[in-house]
Amino acid sequence: MESTRVAIIGCGNIGISLLQGLLKEHTIPAMNLTATRRNIEELVHLKESGVNLLSDNIEAIKESGLIIVAVKPYNIVSVLEELKDHFYPGRHILISVTAGVTISKIQGVIGTRIPVFRAMPNIAASVGKSITCICHSGADLSEIESVKYLFNRIGTTMTIDEDLMESATILGACGIAYVLRFIRAMIQGGIQIGFDAATASVIVNQTVKGAAELLIERHQHPEFEIDKVTTPKGCTIVGLNEMEHNGFSSSLIKGLVASFDKIEK
Repeated sequence: MESTRVAIIGCGNIGISLLQGLLKEHTIPAMNLTATRRNIEELVHLKESGVNLLSDNIEAIKESGLIIVAVKPYNIVSVLEELKDHFYPGRHILISVTAGVTISKIQGVIGTRIPVFRAMPNIAASVGKSITCICHSGADLSEIESVKYLFNRIGTTMTIDEDLMESATILGACGIAYVLRFIRAMIQGGIQIGFDAATASVIVNQTVKGAAELLIERHQHPEFEIDKVTTPKGCTIVGLNEMEHNGFSSSLIKGLVASFDKIEK
């Protein structure tokens, strides 16, 4: 897999996160990575990494096998129209990380000559900790493994049905913003009860990381671990109950559903 060549078309926030994660992991050499952006000068900070930086999308895919399209939904049709005559069976695999655009819509533009994947990573890809949900059409086992191999370089992959891709977008991609907002609130609370901002950040960040690792390693329901901390008449249960009285869980669920309703429209 070291010979894998990857082109990221439309290198915005998520594209840069993928690129940073791949560079950090080092398995795929920087010279095998190509990134495009209309305003290529905005990627100049990546030049010293050895990544190929281009403004020409067609040129970018000529020597690449895995083509990641990371443009906005309103731009993807025009980008695919530009590229469609330059995709070759047995050579190219197309991967869209554009939210809300179905495989059938992509195939309606480019045809069915090459396998098409949808993937939904998140910005934690930049530090190798993304969860990436994947679905596909027209791919064989080796092609599926190639795509999973790529995204396993920047975190963990999960194959799902395409009808769950919008849900994956909300829970995995948008979800990281919800978690960051929760962390910010905990830091603010830490400041109010006496810590300076830097110390509160260290404590909260490690606490959140520890909570996630507990669930990942032990495969327990969150309530199982919560029960270990909520002693009778203790300070933890008082805090949890106060949060629930003020709609903590319900507001989070409502936020997820509101985001889902927005992406479905």
